[in-house]
Formats: sequence, C-alpha cells, structure tokens
Amino acid sequence: MMIKKSGALILVFILTISTTIAQSTQPIEVGEKISASLQSESIHNFEAEFPSNYYVFGSVTQISVDVVVTIYNPEGKEAAKFDGPARGNESFQFNTREAGTYRIEVTPFEKEEGEYDITLKIAEPIAEDPAGKVDQLMTEYSGNIPGAAAMVIKNGEVVFQNSYGMANLAYDVEMTNETVHNIGSTSKHFLTFGLLLLQEDGMLSLDDDVRKYIPELPEFEHTVTLKNLVNHTSGYREFLNTLVMTGRSPSMELSQEHVIEMINRQPELQNVPGAEFNYNNTGYVLMTEVIERVTETPFPEWMKEHVFEPIGMDNTVVRAGPGQVVENRSMGYEPVGDGGFKEVMDLGGAMGPGGIHTTMGDLQKWVNNLLDPKVGTQEMIEAMTTPFELNNGASTGYGLGLFSEEFRGLEYFHHGGADMAHRSMLMVFPELSSAVVTQSNYAAFQGNTAQRIAEIFFEEHMEQKAQQEDMTEEEGEEFVYDAADFEPLTGRYELSIMPGFVLTFSRDGDRIYTQATGQPEVDITATSDSTFNLVGVNAAITFHRNDDGSADSLTLHQNGNHIAKKIEFDPSQEELQEYTGRYFSDETETLYTIAIEDSSLMLQHYQMEDDIKLTPGNIDSFGGGFPIADISFERNEAGDIIGFKASNGRTRGVYFRKWDE
Repeated sequence: MMIKKSGALILVFILTISTTIAQSTQPIEVGEKISASLQSESIHNFEAEFPSNYYVFGSVTQISVDVVVTIYNPEGKEAAKFDGPARGNESFQFNTREAGTYRIEVTPFEKEEGEYDITLKIAEPIAEDPAGKVDQLMTEYSGNIPGAAAMVIKNGEVVFQNSYGMANLAYDVEMTNETVHNIGSTSKHFLTFGLLLLQEDGMLSLDDDVRKYIPELPEFEHTVTLKNLVNHTSGYREFLNTLVMTGRSPSMELSQEHVIEMINRQPELQNVPGAEFNYNNTGYVLMTEVIERVTETPFPEWMKEHVFEPIGMDNTVVRAGPGQVVENRSMGYEPVGDGGFKEVMDLGGAMGPGGIHTTMGDLQKWVNNLLDPKVGTQEMIEAMTTPFELNNGASTGYGLGLFSEEFRGLEYFHHGGADMAHRSMLMVFPELSSAVVTQSNYAAFQGNTAQRIAEIFFEEHMEQKAQQEDMTEEEGEEFVYDAADFEPLTGRYELSIMPGFVLTFSRDGDRIYTQATGQPEVDITATSDSTFNLVGVNAAITFHRNDDGSADSLTLHQNGNHIAKKIEFDPSQEELQEYTGRYFSDETETLYTIAIEDSSLMLQHYQMEDDIKLTPGNIDSFGGGFPIADISFERNEAGDIIGFKASNGRTRGVYFRKWDE
C-alpha cells in the first residue's frame, strides 16, 4: 500500500504539535479545533481569556483515547471536571465567575494513549432568564447529533418546553415537542397506577400471593405478594441480569412466558420477601402478566383504555416489543470513537418494567393527574409515593413505582428510565405543584440534568448550597498528606454486604487511587490520615487504623455505610490451576471456561468479545466484570473444586457445576 507524501507531511505536523502540547500550554480560541495525541503520562493544557459571567462550551472528540477534562479558574483552582463516555464526545461547559485566563486540562484516563480533537465552541454571556439558562445547559445536545427534550411545569402549566438535536440521524428528523420518547423505567409507576385502579375495583389485592394469579410459578418457602413484586423486595432474580449471564443480548425479543420459565428454573429465592430491596424488573414483567390474566385484555390495550385515554394521553402507547413500529418515535444512539454515533436496539421484554412511549405534552397531563387526580384517587398517589419499610423497619425510599426523597430541602418523588440508549427522568415537587421532565435518545445524556434544571427554576424555594470557602490561616490550613503514609493501607478490601466485590487501594508515587471490581481506577484524596474522598465520585472511605498504621477493615460511605474487610488471599500459579476447567449451569443452560492466561485466571465464553479477568478476593472467591461480577467456588469434603456460584448484582448465586469431561 502506497502512502502519499502529503499524508506523511500531515502526520509529522500533527506529531510535532502533540509534542509541543505535551510540554507546554497552548492558547485556544472560540471556533478553533486542535488535533493532538496523548501519551500515558501526558498533561495537555489549553488556555483562553474570558470575561466574567460568561457561559463556555466545548468538546473533546475521543478518537482513540478516553480523556478527563478539568477546568481551572484564573486563580489556578479546579472549577469543574468532566469524565463521561470512553469514546465519542466528552463535552465540557462552565460559567466564569471572574474575568481572566481559564485553563482546560486534558489528561488520559487510566494512562491510555491515543488521538483526540478539542474544540472550543461557544463563549457568550450567561443567560439572564431561566429559559435561556436551560438552553445553554442543553447546548451539547443541539445540532446534528442525538437530542433531548426538557419541560418545566408550574401549577399545572408548562412554563418551559424545548427540544434539541435529532430524533433520527438516518432520516434527518429533528427532535420536536411532538416526538414520541421511550421513557424506559419511568414506565413503572404507570403500571402501579393501573394496579391500584384494579385494586379499587376489587379485581385484585396487592397483598395477594402472586401464585393466586400465576399458579405455575414455583412454590418457595416464603410467599411472594404482588406488593413485593412492585416494591422490588420479592427475592426473584433480575431477569435481564440473568439473561446476560447466558451470553444473550438484552435486546432480543422476550415474552412473559420466557421470564416465567426463567423463574421456574430458580432453585430458591435470593432473599426473604420484604427483607431486602433489590431493584428488579422481573416483578414488573410478572405484574404485566397478572393484569392481562385478571382483565383478560392485552396489557397495551388495557392501559390505553383505562389509563391513557381517560387522562387524555392520546399520543401514548405501550410498545410490546422492540420490533413493534411506533410512529414518530426517536431512535436510540451510543457514541463511537470518531465523534459519531451508532444506532442501538431497545430492550426486549421491556413491557411492564418499561415500554411506554409518549410525548412531552402527554407527560404534562400525566403529571397534572398525579398532582390533582381526576382519574384515580389521592389515596392511590399517596400509596405510590409512600416508601416501603423492610421487615427490619428500614425504609427503602421506594413506594409503588416511585422513589420519594428530598432535594435541597424540597420533598419530591421521581423515577428515571434507561432503556439501552434512551434516558428519561420525571421529578415532581408536590409542595410546589411543579415538575421537571427530561428525555433523551443519547446513551451519554447527563443523568443530573433534570436536577440542574430544577435548580434553575426553583432555586428560591431550595435550601442554600453549602459554600466551600477558602481556608484562612485563622480557620486552619488545608490538610497536607504525604502519599508515602498510605503504603500501610494499600491492599484489597472486600465488602461484607457484597462478597466478591473488592476495593483495591494502591499507591504510585504521589498518586493514591482505588479500583473496584470490574470498574476503572479512581483517584482519592486525603482529608485526614484515615479518611479519603473519591475524586469525581460521591463517596468517601474511612480506614480503621491499627497502632502500626495498617488497617484490617474500612467503611465505604456511599448510599449508607458499608464495612469492607482486608483480604490476604494471593494464590500462586499452582493454586490457580485447580480453579481452571469448564463449568455448566443447569439453571441458565450456559457453559463457561476458566483458564490461565498471562499468569491470571480468566473467565471465557464464546459469545463474549473479551475474556473477564478474575481478581482474587477472599479464599475461593474472585471478582470479575460484566456479565459476571463475582464468583465463589465450592469444594467437596475432599477439598476438590466442584463448582461455583456466580453473581452480578441483581442476580445472585447462580450455580455452575464443574463439568468433568
């Protein structure tokens, strides 16, 4: 193959620029695109002058490298950090508080190497009105790219609504206010609303045993009620998590009968019903079947006649499967490395736990009925929004299809949705008679967008954010930590509530960091000699130090406090060998092979693109990745390996017996 001289000259030019960027700071102007190459230790800096109170937006096209973008203000302090998708566009946006030189730092994620482009696209005065501020916030979804939609409701009236980007890239269809969106799991509280209507009519009770309606389900030691199914406390395995263990695509067509068959293969419940909250789509598939059997009507038809039409939601449908044609719907997209996008098929088996496709206008009618029910009753809405208490009295924060929480002093109920590439969020603030709704057909849509819009419109009703002020000498100096002191704390710690899930803590010079099972590395910063924050993650760590400075355990502070104990299991190559072999699950009819490659234990399946590296945890337990997060081996009385139990979060303890050939 011949290489043209002009192409060679261009390559040399780019490499020359890359070397310069790696060694010094480069200016960048609005509208300018710069191509560069990151090495594993590179730190690329771009500087630009901005007035105060300006909105700045740009993006990095991650061609062959995953980057982290950090913004520094004129005083050199970190103002924002962005670390989203591994490929495609890594967008960044920030508001300037003061005039001066701002620095945009680009570094490789996990010491990757590769090519990228950076473009500074917009620098303009911050909008003065809420609508303008939301439009600026949504800039990254505007143009010839997968889009989004946003709506704000106050006292029953829409005070803001706009759509951005494209609903379909193949046919050049723009996202509009009439686009039909796949709202994913936001569908769940529509189903529970329908259940409560049937309960009002005396056709069922949420306290009933599910086997009253689906008698072919297995009879376990404990009764599973309809309420257990919709508040995620049933003990049934999550069918999607179980499905991916078999190597099959979650987008394949999947009937309710198939899900029932999967449950019939489950040897026992994962937990006593009502004892544990385990977000679980299986229950909602079963409830779809219950509604169809009780009403003798297909679920999409029943929902249309008894929920959508009475409320006036004329543009809303339940999609029975990913092959069904839904007019005017948006297509889902994921980012790819060259800054482009690829189409993504929706989930199979989504009807019930998901599957509802609707417009923003219909969602306004739905919100208004939640706030002031004309269909259904206020008692039904209260039942949906009252958190369930577990058998031990602890609250789950989840009612019947809705989470109930507090956001900056405001009570609200909500539910989000994520059907492959589609993203949905519905937030309702009952004391304000208001709501925020966002939809997107882009897998990399920012999950906190609805909350940020709520802050723009409802700031006056919210508690003030805690202001992080600079420490003065009188208040005390910033904590200074010598990374060498972290050495006794390094090692692997296994979460007690999730065996096989290991947090590994390491030190590399002045850098200290952690890596969870199947997840990327995350830097940590010290707040004392025993406490540490995870950079970019809403979590913290407290080590329980011994007199010699080491630790045998720690507490992870993330959605509660979770103990993890240090593990010392470090098998030799000879010891690893006894875990190798082929393992078969009768429950899922799936075969996995465990082999040693490059001195590591690897989990292999012919349908997986990449093998899964197994990381030692406690004795006979290993952490993995997707679709099997952890493995716990079992031995017979003679001490021989006879099988393992596999888990991946919502599905636990699937048994694979060793297959002797």
